[in-house]
Amino acid sequence: MIQRIQSLWLALAVVCIGLCFILPVAKYQYTDKPDKGQRLESQFGLVAQETPDLRNQMNTGEPVITCGPMVDKMTTWPLMTLAIVTGVIGLVCIFLFKNRRLQMRLTTLGFMSTLIYVFLLFFWAVDKYADVLSNDGMLKIFLADAKPEVTWCAGAFVPMAALVFFFLAQRAIRKDEAMVRAADRLR
Repeated sequence: MIQRIQSLWLALAVVCIGLCFILPVAKYQYTDKPDKGQRLESQFGLVAQETPDLRNQMNTGEPVITCGPMVDKMTTWPLMTLAIVTGVIGLVCIFLFKNRRLQMRLTTLGFMSTLIYVFLLFFWAVDKYADVLSNDGMLKIFLADAKPEVTWCAGAFVPMAALVFFFLAQRAIRKDEAMVRAADRLR
């Protein structure tokens, strides 16, 4: 039946993976001259957004130089591909309610691909974008060896929620499988 609890967990995991495409992962800030208040901002997301954040320029009294996405220097296609594959696996798992063993295996695969996504996000993409920003981007104009401050945004934590939902779905599928096996033994 599709109205089992693991279908809810899998649907929530797919929604979390979908939010990865919308929410920014990290925000980078560098203050050039604190006495003048000049600073540089840039955001890193799974999908590059072409428009800089102009709200920060209007809300604060200090001049802000917004640096757009480094599309030519930084590619996110491995992360995007992994997120798409994980989302498709989660969707397929929802409709495999008649074949619990295959559903359990694919849920495990979805959990592992989300784990790889989180690993790549934290240990490869965010640091690489900071290096591109400091070495080839706008920070090179300010200072030769400048490293921006990284502020984690919601897009960094949403995949961890997807990990939890995949785990809960796998646990519920195992519980159903154990219940069916116990009923078969009684017959």
